[in-house]
Amino acid sequence: MTVLDNRALNRATLARQLLLDRADLPAADAVAHLCGLQAQEPQEPFVGLWSRLAAFDPAVLSDLLTRRTVVRTHLMRRTVHLVSADDVLAWRSRHEAMLRQRVLGVYRDELKGVDLDKLAAEGRELMADGEPRTAAEIVRELAPRWPGPGPRPLGEVVVAALVPMAQAPPRGLWRTKGGVRNVALASWLGRPVDPPAPDGTDPVGQALVRRYLAAHGPAATADLRAWSGLAGLPGAVAALRGELVSFRDERGRELLDLPDAPRPDPGTPAPVRFLPAFDNAILGYQDRSRIIDDAHRGLSVAGERVVLVDGRTAATWTVTEGTVTVDPLRPFSRADRSAVADEGRELALFLSDGASDRVRVAASRRS
Repeated sequence: MTVLDNRALNRATLARQLLLDRADLPAADAVAHLCGLQAQEPQEPFVGLWSRLAAFDPAVLSDLLTRRTVVRTHLMRRTVHLVSADDVLAWRSRHEAMLRQRVLGVYRDELKGVDLDKLAAEGRELMADGEPRTAAEIVRELAPRWPGPGPRPLGEVVVAALVPMAQAPPRGLWRTKGGVRNVALASWLGRPVDPPAPDGTDPVGQALVRRYLAAHGPAATADLRAWSGLAGLPGAVAALRGELVSFRDERGRELLDLPDAPRPDPGTPAPVRFLPAFDNAILGYQDRSRIIDDAHRGLSVAGERVVLVDGRTAATWTVTEGTVTVDPLRPFSRADRSAVADEGRELALFLSDGASDRVRVAASRRS
């Protein structure tokens, strides 16, 4: 079986994630291709798409949200993602058990004895009018009948697990601040969530395997689970074996892939790219060594924004008063420093609507 080293996997990841070349794709198509973008920080998806798309206009993504073509919702790993409306309707039921279990993992004692199905029915009835509500407003309505769990567990289990919800704008619009107001997905999109598949079948699981590999492959089944948070996907993988190809990584793990998906030559040059917080190019794997060194793995879950140099995490970045500041994690060559500064200037212009191109690359750390 062919072994793909980390550099080969890195270039494949960059190609699938639209980070090797900026893609000439509509924003809606990019969101769908990427299987969504993690979005608990509302402005971060705009940077994620700017780094991936040619001539990205943030107003287009805002328009997609207001037109309900894409939505903000709890989905993979019980985190907030920006996903296409079609995908969330197709995928939400498959995520239901995982969403419940993850909330219970945090609030098991508080929710002990709560009839979650009955609570879900009451939550759906409350939200059926299509009115956006904050979690506090939802709790205020439900707490008289469900006083046991307390406000925070009650709100989280209803909003993040029991009732399929979207976060209504202005939350998530470009350069707009807005608190979270939840609205039932079916009301917001004017279509019901697809029902669960019949027992013994998993068409959504199989679709997720294909879509994940298209955006993240080649990858191991452990990577697929780390991205989705879902159990039971080995069965979907087994059903697809005949249409997939296999490789090994340097650790000996089996990697699966779509036969015709891009796997560029490992020597392909990789441009500097600025990634937002919690980008799935990093978080989409259990083994993240293809793109980030183990010594820096903690950055990926700490909300740090990172800079890719030659395809790997080489710096963090922040922006303050129009200035993009880059803090290298290793020494930069003169050419690397120049390339980072050039891309940082473009990012500063994007984030400031053309008002500032200031960038500062801090002194490189000693290796």
